[in-house]
Amino acid sequence: MAKSAASGNRSDENLNKGRKKEVAADNSGRNVRDRADATKTSGDQSESEADRTISQNIRQAIVADDSVSTNGKNVKIITVDGMVTLRGPVKSEKEKTNIGAKAQQVAGVKRVDNQLEIAS
Repeated sequence: MAKSAASGNRSDENLNKGRKKEVAADNSGRNVRDRADATKTSGDQSESEADRTISQNIRQAIVADDSVSTNGKNVKIITVDGMVTLRGPVKSEKEKTNIGAKAQQVAGVKRVDNQLEIAS
């Protein structure tokens, strides 16, 4: 019996060869950072008509650009009193700059805090 158990283990090892080991996502560092009062999150989005319109117009400009990745199209856009914070992963420095420029061009934007991160 011990022999069959040992051979059973070998077959399990062979089945798992070549498979990538799954690693759970670890956002602990980001979660701690996001708890700080200075960090803007989606809950900080202003409910004023002007701020919602700014966020909406920025999102439309980003989504209309076919060169922007799926992650880029899903960044967080937080607007409070005309001050826009961009957060989330993008594929490159060029995409980060592109999205920041689109945000800056929208009417009513006073300042853009581009906190986009290059995904590894």
